[in-house]
Amino acid sequence: MTNTRIPLTILSLTAVCGVALAIHTGHARSKSTVAISSKVPAGSSSPHWRWQNPLPQGNSLRGASVASANTSTLVGDYGTIVRTTDGGNNWTIQFSGTTQTLWAVSFTDSSNGTAVGEVGTILRTTDGGAHWMTQPSGTVLNLRAVSFTDGISGTAVGEGGVILRTTDGGNTWGPQSSGTAESLFGVSFSDSNTGTAVGGTFGQSEIFRTTDGGEHWNPQANPGTQFLFDVSFTDTNNGTAVGDQGTILRTTDGGNSWVPQTSGTTKTLYGVSFTDENNGTVVGFEFGGTGIILRTTDGGKNWVEQTSYSLPQGANSFFAVSFSDANTGMIVGEAGIVLQTANGGQQWSSEPSVTFNYLYGVSFTDANTGTAVGYENPDGTILRTTDGGNTWLRQSSGLSDPFDGINFFGVNFVNANVGTIVGDDGIILRTTDGGSNWVQQISDTTDLLYAVHFSDENHGATVGFLNGTIHRTTDGGQSWVPQITDATGLLGVYFVDANIGTVVGNDGAILRTTDGGQNWTPQTSGTSNQLRAVSFTDANTGTVVGGDFGVSTILRTTDGGQTWISQANPGTDVLLGVFFTDGNNGTAVGQLGTILGTTDGGQTWVREESGTNQDLYGVSFPETNTGTAVGAFGAILRTAAQGPTPRPTVTPRPRPTPAPRP
Repeated sequence: MTNTRIPLTILSLTAVCGVALAIHTGHARSKSTVAISSKVPAGSSSPHWRWQNPLPQGNSLRGASVASANTSTLVGDYGTIVRTTDGGNNWTIQFSGTTQTLWAVSFTDSSNGTAVGEVGTILRTTDGGAHWMTQPSGTVLNLRAVSFTDGISGTAVGEGGVILRTTDGGNTWGPQSSGTAESLFGVSFSDSNTGTAVGGTFGQSEIFRTTDGGEHWNPQANPGTQFLFDVSFTDTNNGTAVGDQGTILRTTDGGNSWVPQTSGTTKTLYGVSFTDENNGTVVGFEFGGTGIILRTTDGGKNWVEQTSYSLPQGANSFFAVSFSDANTGMIVGEAGIVLQTANGGQQWSSEPSVTFNYLYGVSFTDANTGTAVGYENPDGTILRTTDGGNTWLRQSSGLSDPFDGINFFGVNFVNANVGTIVGDDGIILRTTDGGSNWVQQISDTTDLLYAVHFSDENHGATVGFLNGTIHRTTDGGQSWVPQITDATGLLGVYFVDANIGTVVGNDGAILRTTDGGQNWTPQTSGTSNQLRAVSFTDANTGTVVGGDFGVSTILRTTDGGQTWISQANPGTDVLLGVFFTDGNNGTAVGQLGTILGTTDGGQTWVREESGTNQDLYGVSFPETNTGTAVGAFGAILRTAAQGPTPRPTVTPRPRPTPAPRP
C-alpha cells in the first residue's frame, strides 16, 4: 500500500483528469528559507537516480530498529532499507533486492537483522546490511511485524492471522497456529519462548500469548474494542499495546490482565517502544491531520505529548518508533520522515529536507541552474538551485492563500534569469532575476493552468485544464491573449519557435499551430487516452506521453504531427512528464516512480530504476546525461548517467488488500 495518508486534504482529480494529479488544501506549519545538502554517500548499491529531497530518501518508512546509540536500520516502501552507523550523521541506502514494501525490521546486534513485508517477503543480513538475502517464508500473505531475541530465534506475524517461526536464523521458517483469521500487526518477544502478538478487526482487539516459543498461542482477554497495531514487552510481565482511537493497553502480569491507559488523544497509534518498565514512547497520526508523539517515564500512568520537533510542511504521519535505551531513539514515517533523539525525546531532530509537499514542475537551463514548483500553504512552493541540486533554496512567490494554499503546476525558464510559473486560479508569475523577485501577471482566467512554455523571452503560451484554455503572449507576459479551441481540457504545451507549437490534453487531443496560435488545427492522435505532456526538438520531431488506468501511452511524430505513431514501452503506469534533449535522447516519468529512457528516438524505451514508488510529475534535462525529476511528497531525483546500474527484482504486485494500518 502506498501513500495511505495524504498530509493535507486533497481533492483528487482522478474522476475528471483520468489520473491522480492531486490538488492540495490545508493548514501550514511556519516556514523559513531552507538549504539542504545530501549526506548519502555513493556506493555500488546506489541507484541510477539519486535522492536530493527528502533526505536521506523519500519513500515512506514503515519500520525501525535502533540497535545502539550509533547503529539503526530503517525499512519501508519499494524495498527501501536505510542504515546509519554514526548516529544518523550519515546514511547509506542499502540494496534490498526487492521492490515490495517492507513493514518491519528487527536487529539483535549491529550485524544480524531480519526485515519482513508484502507477499511473504523475508530478508536476512548477517553483515549489517552489506548483503540482504531472501528467505523462503512459505506464504504470500503480507507480513507486518517481526521480533528476534537472539541471532537464531525469531517470529513474524501478518495478515490472516499468519505466524511464522524460525530457530535457525531464518534458514527455515515454519507456520504456527494463531487461532485467528484476523490480521496481526505487532509482535514482541522478551525471550526466545515468551512473546505476544496483537491485531484485530473492526470493534475488536486481538491479543495472543505464548510461553513455549509459539507451539501454543493463547488468546488473552482485554478491554479494547479497536485494532491494535503494535506491542512492546521489556520482560515477561511488563508490556504495552497501542492501537486505533488513541488506545493504550498495559499489563504488568504477562497479559493475564490488560488495563487501559489514558492517552489524551483519539489519533491512531501505530508504534510503541519501551526500553524498561517505565520509559516508553508511542507514535501515530490522524488522517488529514498531524502526527503525535507520546512519552511516559512512569510505565504509562502519565503520557505526555512531545512537540519539540520541526518538519517541513507536507508530511506528518509517524508509523514506527524504536529506542535502544531510555534516551536514544528514532521515529520514522511518511515520505521518509526520520526524527532522532538522544535525550529521551526532550528534543527531536529531523533530516534536512526542504519540503514534503507535492512538486509538479521543474525547469533547468544548465546542469547547475534550475527551479522546481509545487504546493505550499500559504504561498506555493518555489525552489531554486544553482549547484545542480546539492542545495535547494526556497523563494517567495509574493502571493498568499492561508485557507487553501497555492498550487504551482508548471514552470519554464528560457535562461538562468527569465522564467514563468503558472498554477491555481489562472496564476501567472514572471521573474527576470532568477527568482529573486516574482511579479504576478494578468491572465484574465481562473482556469487551472497546468503547463507553460516559452520559445524565447517574449513568446510563450500556457494551457488550462478546466476550460481547455490557451493563453498566448508575445511580449514576455505583459499581455496574455486567450486563443479559442474546441479542447475540453489541456495539460501540456510546447513551442519550438514563435509560430510553431503543440498542445495536448483530454481524450487524446493534440492541437497544432504554425501561426503563433491564431489558428489551432486538431491532429489525429489515434488514442482516446488522456495526454499529459509534450516535448519537441525541432518543428517536425516530437513526443507526447500520457495514459489512462493501467495504460501507458507514448506517441511520436517526425512530420510535425501529420502522423502520430504509438510507441511500445515497458510501463503500464500513466506517464506525466517527458523531456527530449535531441531527436534521440529522451526521458518520460510518471506514476509509481516510473522513469523510462530512450536513446533512439523512442524505438526502444528502457525502464530506469528510480528507487521510489512516489508519483513523478515533471522532468528536465539540460544536457543529455544530466536530469532532474520531481514528484509527490517533495521528491527530487537527480541523475548524471554513467551507464547501467543494478535494479531490484520486481516482484509481481498483488491486488492491494485493504488494511487499517499504513
